[in-house]
Amino acid sequence: MSDPSPLAKKQKVESTSEIPEIQGLEDYTFRDGEDITPAGAMPQKKYYRSRAHANPLSFNDNLTYPTKPADFDWQPYYPELPASKIAPTVIDIGCGFGGLTVELSSLLPDATVLGLEIRAKVCEYVRLRVISLRESEKGKYKNAACMRSNTMKNLVNYLNPKSLDKIFICFPDPHFKAKNHRRRIVSYDLLTEYAYCLKPNALLYLITDVKALHEWHLEKTDSHEMFERLDEETMESDPCVKAMINVTEEGKKVERSGSNKYYMVYRRLPEESVTPPSPENFLK
Repeated sequence: MSDPSPLAKKQKVESTSEIPEIQGLEDYTFRDGEDITPAGAMPQKKYYRSRAHANPLSFNDNLTYPTKPADFDWQPYYPELPASKIAPTVIDIGCGFGGLTVELSSLLPDATVLGLEIRAKVCEYVRLRVISLRESEKGKYKNAACMRSNTMKNLVNYLNPKSLDKIFICFPDPHFKAKNHRRRIVSYDLLTEYAYCLKPNALLYLITDVKALHEWHLEKTDSHEMFERLDEETMESDPCVKAMINVTEEGKKVERSGSNKYYMVYRRLPEESVTPPSPENFLK
């Protein structure tokens, strides 16, 4: 009997890191067989290509979730951080190949940065990328990690209320068809969850290269009582905005194509500054 095709072989990666392996990775095959990323080496994107997007509303993601944040242990993701700092304070939703997640870990050294990605192979790339950076630059990137997760379903299973300083949503799937708009990562219900997780006066960063989607972001977030736009001067002076525009892999691709980037930053309002619902304003 002949040897199995390389396409049928599973990836095998040895690692000295404590970062947990990615859920669902066993469902995927890798083009060049085993040992494609030796322990501590920087992974190559060509081995971790995946479909550009995934359906967040499907029920076949094979993921398990904690019932509540207290049931989840972040220590394996940030083994070099003290226990008081292992819970994420900055999340990069749909982090892709991790360009912004890695940049934010250096830009915000006192933050605990978590990239969230639904695609297993892409998430595995970021995991190995962080491991490699930690081993090649000792003492750095210990505050960065990546986890496979479906944000649209289970964000609040992991995060306590008022625990985040920043949320980044960069170049999300536009879901152009009207019947798929419910899959968009910005909606009133999801914004309510983001507000639940953000501290008062914390920031929500949004960027896309699709003008219609940008207008959707503005419409939904402007109409949400827990958010207000940052003024332009404050927004443009924020180094995280510059990173969001220039560092992500998708942003670089947009730059090469000469297309526009549309972005906005919102501040999460304190509860005391928001008018509570009443019979008179409930339906307004």
